[in-house]
Amino acid sequence: MATLARTRGVLIELVDGAELADRIDQDGNHQGVALLAGPIPELSLRQLLELASESHGGGRRLVALDGVEDPQNVGALARVAESSGVSGLILTDRRAPALTPAVSRASAGAIEWLPVARVSNLGRALELVKDGGYWVVAAGFGSKSGLYELDDRILTGSLTVVLGAEGRGIRRSILEQADHLVEIPMRGRISSLNVSTAGAIILYDLLRRSESIVSAMDRLPDGAG
Repeated sequence: MATLARTRGVLIELVDGAELADRIDQDGNHQGVALLAGPIPELSLRQLLELASESHGGGRRLVALDGVEDPQNVGALARVAESSGVSGLILTDRRAPALTPAVSRASAGAIEWLPVARVSNLGRALELVKDGGYWVVAAGFGSKSGLYELDDRILTGSLTVVLGAEGRGIRRSILEQADHLVEIPMRGRISSLNVSTAGAIILYDLLRRSESIVSAMDRLPDGAG
């Protein structure tokens, strides 16, 4: 590891265990190594949309969080989003955590790969997203359609999935901007899921269905469909 670091121009300093422990976060587990790094970069929304367009073409996916303040939840959602092929994450200036080491650990490093945009007003951000050709899908209680009933016609296009904090949910003003409201079917006595669990269910169901539709279209004879 030390040899590889030196070949990449990384300065190495050897210290004893006590000093190393003093230099890291109190809740950190250094395992004998620590790296001093700069903050995780954040993009403007326009930069994120441009990046998503370049990397994913027509089947773009974004995730926007409304009032999800717990770093563990944001990190877990980043991990799910990155692993399911999401192009980027939209956070707000307020009611969202900074991209701290705690978020990075909870994401298992996914936040290092997933582009993040920070916006001052989520409502205006969603207007810009919709102008960019995205459908907005919001997870909300009491919606007229369940997740599994979402119309197939939107699944091969570009989607922004909005998730809110457990309990408060998504603000009404944000729900009103959504093109589609979906609810995860609940069959037990518990009426809600942790937001990262809900996000995983939604994102992977959308991924499964969209890939199935694309696969079926690819199998059609030329000129059919």
